[in-house]
Amino acid sequence: MTLDPAPPPVPQPPTDLKPSLSWRAVLEIVQALALAVVISVVLNLFVVQVTEVRQRSMEPTLLQNDRVLVSKVDYRLGKPAVGEIVVFQPTNEAPIPYVKRVAAVEGDTVEIRDGRLLVNGAPSTVAEAHGITTPQSPQVTYPLTIPPGHFFALGDNRQASSDSRSFGPQPYEKIIGKVILRFWPVDRLRFFEW
Repeated sequence: MTLDPAPPPVPQPPTDLKPSLSWRAVLEIVQALALAVVISVVLNLFVVQVTEVRQRSMEPTLLQNDRVLVSKVDYRLGKPAVGEIVVFQPTNEAPIPYVKRVAAVEGDTVEIRDGRLLVNGAPSTVAEAHGITTPQSPQVTYPLTIPPGHFFALGDNRQASSDSRSFGPQPYEKIIGKVILRFWPVDRLRFFEW
């Protein structure tokens, strides 16, 4: 009688090895990503926001396609000051927010005379501003006293800017935040100190 040879044993995987990616690890990764998204949303809604400059109205201070970091906290604690650069949603129903410089605040009187901006009778002293300053709309008449809770915004590139000269003083509540940093492109990195 011939015995059939026994089949070779089937190799078993070692029992001391664990799977390379367990469900627990996947769950931890998902939780970390969810937390990162929540923190990002909260920061973007209440603290800071990244904005792309889409107009040429702030040249040479800010160029088209520059990226800036906008603080949303500053104006919860105080009011804008002349010379600060702000991002705001204008009342003219523009589809994108505007980036402009605060030229006058509530109570100030602005005039445009001989191609220059005068605030409270004195020439505006914004060093970066250039170009002839001219009226843009017959609805905005001068001298103009800025009403309470409003500001007057102008672009530094006065001849290529649609600003308060065309749509008038803007309410403070339209301000999204104050520009504090230009971070892109990297070679033009600049902190704005106010």
